[in-house]
Amino acid sequence: MRARELMSSPVMTVYPWTPVKQAAEILSGHGFTALPVVDEDDRLIGIVTEADLIRRGVPADARSAYRHPARPGAVDTLVGAVMTTPATGMSSGTDVADLCQALVDGRIRAMPIVDGARVVGIVTRGDVVRVLARADDAIAADVRHRLEIYGGHGRWQVEVRDGIVRIVDRYDDESDRHVATLLALAVPGVVGADVVSAEEEVGR
Repeated sequence: MRARELMSSPVMTVYPWTPVKQAAEILSGHGFTALPVVDEDDRLIGIVTEADLIRRGVPADARSAYRHPARPGAVDTLVGAVMTTPATGMSSGTDVADLCQALVDGRIRAMPIVDGARVVGIVTRGDVVRVLARADDAIAADVRHRLEIYGGHGRWQVEVRDGIVRIVDRYDDESDRHVATLLALAVPGVVGADVVSAEEEVGR
């Protein structure tokens, strides 16, 4: 599965000159955890997260005994002052397994998806979890649909259990089995695929 099959697109973005309050409203109103920050040409220059806003966008209470020595009572009001930069982006053709590893290794919740430097989507940890939780019958229906487009109606038997797809092909064609495997693995929620011919299935 590739990032393009999982990403949210179009993606909501903000600019460095966007007010922090507006970014907070977008995050809160849509349930997002992060927003890509772009320049006037939609090129990725940073990312602003809930943590960024919490860390630098909330003023200290005047009654507090603690004051930041360099910024007593100060609060950043524009996204450019609180965003994380530079930001990592990955292409839409990235294997989701590699994308997930980057999310974990970088301890980040969202990965901007870019075409060159232009932001075209975003994938969050929540997106990945929702795919893992996808119902087997929905996965099976999606796999059948893709296989029927490729090889015609009635040729394939598809069963899915815990995200693992088993496909039985009426014909014995190694090239078609390879294509069927790739088509199945591209379906969101599929964690493995096994394709056999009807003759092989009978012999088991």
